[in-house]
Amino acid sequence: MTNEKRNNSRRKFLENTIVLAGMATMAPRLLSARTFVKKAESDHNGYTFLFQGDSITDGNRTRNNDWNHVMGHGYQFIIASKLWYDFPKKGFHFYNRGISGNKVTDLASRWQKDTIELKPDLLSILIGVNDTSAFINGNKEFTAEQYETGYNALLQETKKQLPNVQLVLCEPFILPVGKVKERWDEYLGEIEKKQEIVRRLSVKHNAILVEFQKAFNNAISKAPAAYWIWDGIHPMPAGHELMAREWMRQVSKKLKSIK
Repeated sequence: MTNEKRNNSRRKFLENTIVLAGMATMAPRLLSARTFVKKAESDHNGYTFLFQGDSITDGNRTRNNDWNHVMGHGYQFIIASKLWYDFPKKGFHFYNRGISGNKVTDLASRWQKDTIELKPDLLSILIGVNDTSAFINGNKEFTAEQYETGYNALLQETKKQLPNVQLVLCEPFILPVGKVKERWDEYLGEIEKKQEIVRRLSVKHNAILVEFQKAFNNAISKAPAAYWIWDGIHPMPAGHELMAREWMRQVSKKLKSIK
């Protein structure tokens, strides 16, 4: 072997040794970085929560940057307040896009802007009582079948564009107070259809189910129905607290990091 070949061979050996030594030095850092990323993901750092629905979720929220009222006044405000307070280092984000009077068709008309483009990690939906009222008041377009078809289409589109989103489906609810009590049999028959649909959709789309009706039914053993829901549809302050607690109870079974 010539001197030139020996020198080339020695140089190549040294270069390989340096590369291997560098990789060995970096390995613990790479392992640490992977561990950190995995831990951060499991802790839901920077997690975005979006609440969608009608007036119960709207809660007279502002449509600007007034943070005193931007989440509205209701169960979604209580949930956001608790999680923001309990986990200040996790960088949680909360959005409220409920709009008073909305039905499934109204959600569909604004879904891209008010849901998809916000890219939530968790999407909580409460919708159905306005669909029910519309049907009872004579608009036969708002049948239970139409509700299921429209709702299912929204969820399919959401999973298509946001495949990793965690869905939370909240069943609509009523109690026998005010005008609802006056037409109780009609309301109960229609709302029970919606509740069954929400249960089916929660299974189909692997969503967390929040059974608000059961929680309110249990609550009237402690105080009259009007104590919890003043008009049969819109909760009193105690009713919103009940909703927040039930929502947290069900969602925390899946999202262990918010317990």
